[in-house]
Amino acid sequence: MTGARTRRLAAVAALLLAVACFGQAGWIHAKAWLAQALIARAFEVGTGPGDSPQERAWPWADTHPVAKLRLPGAERPLFVLAGNSGRNLAFGPTLDPAGALPGDPGNSIIAAHRDTHFRSLATLAAGDRIEVERRDGRRLAFVVTAVEVVDSRRARLALDTGAPRLTLVTCYPFDAADPGGPLRFVATAVPAGRL
Repeated sequence: MTGARTRRLAAVAALLLAVACFGQAGWIHAKAWLAQALIARAFEVGTGPGDSPQERAWPWADTHPVAKLRLPGAERPLFVLAGNSGRNLAFGPTLDPAGALPGDPGNSIIAAHRDTHFRSLATLAAGDRIEVERRDGRRLAFVVTAVEVVDSRRARLALDTGAPRLTLVTCYPFDAADPGGPLRFVATAVPAGRL
């Protein structure tokens, strides 16, 4: 009886651990989805003439949405946050403050997590179209010119490109069990015109 009881307790413990792991994974995706809904509201509130471009998604947020991004294969648009801190990355794609706003001269570098907001980049290819809407109402189209995997310890992204450029960055490989490796998936796009 002791052996059977021990096996039963071990099975219950394993089941509880599995539920906890799935719950944690589910929480990450739920947080990412909910944050995008709140950020969408903040983006829409401040896009009219004379509106404040600094509308925050929640009262304690230290960031604000700067653009709406439509990627091929993505279920819905993504709202891009100002600042590229790890905390901001938990809630959505982020715009590197050292770069330019999408459509302005220079490189607009947008980063996001590979397993939430940028998971659709796994199927991105040269020639694909990306649409961006800025807070000031400008709507732009970009065409992907290159996709590559680089080692973040050796590669650097150019900021001052002269002409407008859009660079999307996420960790690689997309299905890695251990996050945080040095490889990055980098997609480069150039303007295709205004929408």
